[in-house]
Amino acid sequence: MSEAAEPGSSAGAWLELSVEADVEAVEAVSEVLGRFADGGASIEPAFELVDEGLRARVDSSRPAVVRAYLPARDAAAAQRAAAGAAEALGHLQAFDLRPIGELRTRIVHEADWADAWKRHFPVLRVGRRVVIRPTWRRHRRQPGDVVLALDPGMAFGTGLHPTTRLCLAALEGIADAGTLAGARVLDVGCGSGILAIAAVRLGAASALGVDTDPIAIESTAANARRNRVARRVQARHGSLPSGRPGFDVVLANLIASVLVDLAELLHDELLVGGTLVASGIFVDREREVRAAFAAVGLDVGRRWAGGDWVALEAVRR
Repeated sequence: MSEAAEPGSSAGAWLELSVEADVEAVEAVSEVLGRFADGGASIEPAFELVDEGLRARVDSSRPAVVRAYLPARDAAAAQRAAAGAAEALGHLQAFDLRPIGELRTRIVHEADWADAWKRHFPVLRVGRRVVIRPTWRRHRRQPGDVVLALDPGMAFGTGLHPTTRLCLAALEGIADAGTLAGARVLDVGCGSGILAIAAVRLGAASALGVDTDPIAIESTAANARRNRVARRVQARHGSLPSGRPGFDVVLANLIASVLVDLAELLHDELLVGGTLVASGIFVDREREVRAAFAAVGLDVGRRWAGGDWVALEAVRR
């Protein structure tokens, strides 16, 4: 059993027990940990992302992690329970079941649970001017910075994902070219609203975000208010067609297969000469997206790449 920090007597502290186990041993390990934890045990299977990152598939060739939590108010009692769990797991291992790892323990505080996720969202500079500032962090603004105060909540679009960063870089590029000045913008799959808000802050007159997820609509509206652009950024539940007059710029941070399926609808949302920024494209799907765009009258120009991802700029003929 690994060493645990002294639990102490805080009512908000828990002793976490965790074990890596082969999928065929998971049920037995869960039963053992559940004997010592009133709340039972949770199982975290190993997984891999599929369908361009939209779905997860359990990988049964890798071990799962079984976790259970004990109140740490009474340090001695928590340690006795952990020792009992370790002994019981040792008996399981003696039966020569599929591999069962070492019991690991650590102290977890409720306050850590509430705020731990925030540590993964730093202040992030994208390109030369765009800065994404999580609402709980501070940033010393530099001359020319376009700072976006963002609370991602449960909606996609924190700025950390490469596809979002590529879209922001492309937005900055078309802003530098004068394309955004006074433009009407459509953000398809708006998520947190980060792209619509960035477009307005970079010079667009207005932006409409559409998304099939109601949480995204709430998040976009809240972030627009937070950045004082609520009058210029709207969000509506739904997808394409938008039912609005043609847009100067359309933003679509989706995935390759969806971009291919929506190519004609994206084209139809644009005014003649309007610009589409499309992201979420794996490098090995780029040719397919380019072909779909060309087939509906969208001429691909500039390209932005980062790791395995690509963003494309296309203009309606």
